[in-house]
Amino acid sequence: MDAALYCGVENLMLNVVTKDEAVKAVKAHAAGLAAKTEPVAVFDALGRTLAEDVVSTENIPAFDRSTVDGYAVCAADTFGAGASIPAQLEIAGEILMGEAPGFTLKRGQCAKIATGGMLPAGANAAVMVEHTDSEGGLCLVYRSAAPFENITKAGDDVAAGETALKKGTVVTPAAVGVLSALGIDRITVYQKPILAVISTGDEIVSGAPQPGQVRDVNTLLLASAVKEYGCEPLVYGVVKDDRGAIERAVKECVERADAVLISGGSSAGTKDMTVQIIDALGKAYFHGIAMKPGKPTIFGVIGGKPVFGLPGHPLAAYFVFRLIVAEWIRSVFSRANDKPKRTGTLAVNIPSNHGREEYLCVTLNENNEVVPLHTKSGIVSVLSKAEGFIKIERNAEGLFKGTAADIYEL
Repeated sequence: MDAALYCGVENLMLNVVTKDEAVKAVKAHAAGLAAKTEPVAVFDALGRTLAEDVVSTENIPAFDRSTVDGYAVCAADTFGAGASIPAQLEIAGEILMGEAPGFTLKRGQCAKIATGGMLPAGANAAVMVEHTDSEGGLCLVYRSAAPFENITKAGDDVAAGETALKKGTVVTPAAVGVLSALGIDRITVYQKPILAVISTGDEIVSGAPQPGQVRDVNTLLLASAVKEYGCEPLVYGVVKDDRGAIERAVKECVERADAVLISGGSSAGTKDMTVQIIDALGKAYFHGIAMKPGKPTIFGVIGGKPVFGLPGHPLAAYFVFRLIVAEWIRSVFSRANDKPKRTGTLAVNIPSNHGREEYLCVTLNENNEVVPLHTKSGIVSVLSKAEGFIKIERNAEGLFKGTAADIYEL
């Protein structure tokens, strides 16, 4: 990999890699954070990533219980019951919520039970109260019940010894509910890597722009993306196109963070010196990916820490984060690989002949067909309008109307 991707900084732009090669190189040279874990309280675990499997030590639920209000029965005692010939059962007692039954159900008997109530020994089904009549200690059942009908069996939700949550799972409110049901109050999660965010460019300002200037979009855009993927952003701010200033910023961020994102300074212009700085302080592995948007992306390692040079245009910077940086984060957290969220049919022909993988934001029309949101370089509002994005392969000349396309989440 090194020999193919690294051939001297002066030749890196002549050795453009594919997106898959870029991801492979990043994972190979920036894998040192995967072992860092820490225990946290479940209450504080929302959004964190599990660093080990959670295996249940008990059945959930712990006992067979009714899913209806009615009567616990032995199913065989109701076979053949109907509106004209009901099954007649003796009411042996009532099962109180939160208590174990104090009796065993005999054949020909039933017990009054509420939703969630524990089935007594001898019962294997429940009949809804709507299908019964009761009077004088007897219950008439007007509909037969199959074995385990209207019953949740012990372990139906989670069985003892079962993996309830897998390593790499992002803790959601639903996961917190599972952990609570298992009686777990502390879990082991991956530490949050700190990703520093630096924006560069003489034209970039953090306040109100003057003629010829533009607001700093990338700092907050990338910092928000960093947080969304479970990491902690370190916002450095805007640095002018001065080699000394950028070099100082990179050195400081490498000291303080686990990885560094530098937006701007990645194309081949005379002021674009990011790749030279990375290679001077460490080692640059590639400068250029055969993808659109995002071709001038840089990757290197300084002091054992990954440094990413992202394009200055916000849309391109976001796609590089989503397709390259986020894949590295997934590997750090042992998360599942990126997958399409759905497949749709194209509403129009989409031409493409760039020699690069192309990524297009898309939306769905009234017929639930996929419509591309074409945009010019530097436009960022398309991200808020899109319902996802599609990929056009590198050697394709486009996609035809009616073609099925995988839609990925932004």
